[in-house]
Amino acid sequence: MCEVIFMKAPICDFVKKYCADGALRLHMPGHKGVCFLGVEQRDITEVEGADVLYSEGNGIIAESECNASSLFGTKKTLYSTEGSSLCIRAMVYLCAMRAKELGRETLILAVRNAHKTFLSAVALLDARVEWLFSHDDEGIVSCRVSAEALEERLSGMKEKPVAVYITSPDYLGNEADVRGLAEVCHRHGVILAVDNAHGAYLKFLPESRHPIDLGADICCDSAHKTLPVLTGGAYLHISRRAPELFSEMAEQAMQLFASTSPSYLILQSLDMANLYICDGYRERLAEICGEIASLKKALVEKGFCVIGDEPTKLALATKGYGYYGHEIAKMLLEKGIACEFSDPDYVVMMFTPEIDRGGIKLLLDALCLIEKREEILERAPSVAEAERVMSVRQALMSSSREVAVEDACGEVLASATVSCPPAIPIVVCGERIDERAIACFKYYGIEKCRVVKK
Repeated sequence: MCEVIFMKAPICDFVKKYCADGALRLHMPGHKGVCFLGVEQRDITEVEGADVLYSEGNGIIAESECNASSLFGTKKTLYSTEGSSLCIRAMVYLCAMRAKELGRETLILAVRNAHKTFLSAVALLDARVEWLFSHDDEGIVSCRVSAEALEERLSGMKEKPVAVYITSPDYLGNEADVRGLAEVCHRHGVILAVDNAHGAYLKFLPESRHPIDLGADICCDSAHKTLPVLTGGAYLHISRRAPELFSEMAEQAMQLFASTSPSYLILQSLDMANLYICDGYRERLAEICGEIASLKKALVEKGFCVIGDEPTKLALATKGYGYYGHEIAKMLLEKGIACEFSDPDYVVMMFTPEIDRGGIKLLLDALCLIEKREEILERAPSVAEAERVMSVRQALMSSSREVAVEDACGEVLASATVSCPPAIPIVVCGERIDERAIACFKYYGIEKCRVVKK
């Protein structure tokens, strides 16, 4: 873990000076600092002094990452300019290297609502996955697994996985019992890896709910989802309790999958976020959490069903109010309010301190104008465990053909996933498509899929 006494923004400081010096830019990018969108002057490449991402050096990027590591309380934090997707692939790679170190096959026990990037990483690294399914009725987007259920599953496995992989918080704002799951994993000598893409801010609540503080060995945060960071900015966090191999090979893991042309605009944004966090962010975060708590209370009193644990996310289960989720989202859009996500069952909205009280009142007023209707009794089809025909890698590397979902029964899925929004698998590559899966496809509006050629 890095120790920082006085926080600076070394990447931003370098780029500011570089712009002020007015060098003739006989290097990439092709815009040469001339403004077309308005940001080009600060959009540089790896010029002398700008450092190289994942170089394991002591330059300005390493200094900024050290600042972030200090803020998050990690052994090591690395930046991603390619979102949590890059970090997820790196996490799977590090788990594979840990398995190799232990002389074992790379077996990962994962929650079924894992993002499709996890599946692409499994395919690329030829890892094996066994799935954890939820026992609740919140459909595909969520996958609640208790510490007791994980203990039972791990105790019954003849071959122990190298890691357990979970998503927390999920898209509906449900937070897993990370502390309990971590204790079970460590009791069995298993890594806990967390897709915390939606939860970077959890570290800065009055009592941290960040996975690293709750016992996770490694996790990713999408800084751009909940902090004022440009789209694509993310963190890979490695805990002080993680195997030494993780911190030793972290740069190599990221470098293996990353572009060699990282965005310096995103790097500056991540760098500036460190100063933002230091400058009263905890207080502003606590204030917005209080505002959202009041909003949720008012909506419950109005008759809405509010779900999820996240303090800055509002997720409504809308059928009890008589509407499909996408109907509510459309009504709000007509009022000038754009939601994060909607499907037939839910509508989701995300808040940060950058949303003021006026915005919250606008939303509350718009929702309160919607009259309650008779409950919609239709329920989302559940997804049961499918027949595994071949490995994820074998299926993804097979010749495939596109078919209408009505004609897919009995076929083996060739795509990484057929997913409902937001990128959560209904069927996984290498699994056989059955009638239950087809019912799900139709429910979420999926008309075609790719299957393995016979």
